[in-house]
Amino acid sequence: MVISYSILVSQNEAVHNNFDPSKMSNHNIKIKKMKTFNLNTRKIQTGILAFAGLLIAIILMVSFTNKEETTAENIDTTPAMKVEVAAPLVEKITEWDEYTGRFEASNRVEVRARVSGFLQTVNFEDGQMVKKGEVLFIIDDRPFKIALDEANANYGQALATLKTAEDNFERVASLQEGAVSIEEYDRRKQALVYAQSSIQLAQAKVDNAKLNLEFTRVIAPITGLVSRDKVNEGNLIDGGSSNSTLLTTIVATSPIDFYFTGSESDYLRYVRLAKNGERGDARTESLPIYIKLQDETEFLHEAKMDFVDNEIDRSTGTIESRAVLENKDHLLEPGMFGKARLMGSAEHEAIMIPDDIIGTNQSIRFVYILGDDNKVTTKNVTLGPLHSNGLRIIRTGISQEDKLITNNIQKISPGIAVTPIEISIEESASGELAIAKVE
Repeated sequence: MVISYSILVSQNEAVHNNFDPSKMSNHNIKIKKMKTFNLNTRKIQTGILAFAGLLIAIILMVSFTNKEETTAENIDTTPAMKVEVAAPLVEKITEWDEYTGRFEASNRVEVRARVSGFLQTVNFEDGQMVKKGEVLFIIDDRPFKIALDEANANYGQALATLKTAEDNFERVASLQEGAVSIEEYDRRKQALVYAQSSIQLAQAKVDNAKLNLEFTRVIAPITGLVSRDKVNEGNLIDGGSSNSTLLTTIVATSPIDFYFTGSESDYLRYVRLAKNGERGDARTESLPIYIKLQDETEFLHEAKMDFVDNEIDRSTGTIESRAVLENKDHLLEPGMFGKARLMGSAEHEAIMIPDDIIGTNQSIRFVYILGDDNKVTTKNVTLGPLHSNGLRIIRTGISQEDKLITNNIQKISPGIAVTPIEISIEESASGELAIAKVE
């Protein structure tokens, strides 16, 4: 651009100033010098720019390196998180299985009348305790007294007929052969037999009338707690069949039964334990069972197992069992729910840990372990049931030498360094929760 401008100026000067062509050579020499100067200037500028770029790159590299070193220094100087670590609890235990069940009366009776009639009297208070043989209801007995009198009268007639038949037969029996015809002899003998049968029939009718009169007093068939009267005084009731009028119910609650069901796999496990001598046979031995109610935290009620059903229910795959327990204070009522605890294993050594330190990754259960260089690692575990001390039994996955991380579970992850604080896992006094105590 500079060269073109110089040539143009030279031409203009030649035209307007009457420039001498002889001087043209000197002017060309000047132009060549200007070209050389401009080329050198461009090279210098390019070198300066390259040097400046290199200098900026060096400065940026040094700044970035210093920043990384500063960040690394800050990371290195950050203190590691403090976590509590403890070895799992190892003890000899007996495992207990728990089942939910329902209490039922050891004996339950539906009280129904055995004769029909007019309900005259109710002799009990709703909900009271009654004894076997007490009169609960009275049915109007006048029709039954009349029926008894009629039966007695028929019995008297039968006796008179029998006496006549006996006398008539004795007369012909004492005569010599040939004095009376065979036909007359047979007729009187048959009359005697008929009279004897009539006596038996009349006596049966008397007995039946007496029984019906007795049935007008409806008595308690068992000792127990009576319900309310289902029918009030003054009503006509039906009796004498399975569809007779239901008057009330009586339940025996001391002792009381507790029914529960277990799975087929549990049944097989119990049978194999019994065959190996590690547990008693539920069918032949009264195994102890401990029961707690809905408002109780401990298994306070001791019972004895006295029945196991003879087949597996095909629809549910379970088998029913029963325990019986004393209920002298009548605290337990039929229909109440309870939870039973039954011995499920022989005594063995088990590894146990608090349930709240176990992590979940979909179907996998794991715990955080203190590894080498105080770095966090994980181990997958196979869980057993909760023991009575509140700790979770671990089947496989860890050993008693492992150091479990028991706190800050949500803040740690595998690979990070931590500062361990040694603690020990202990059983709680209530048997419900596990606690950790600093050593």
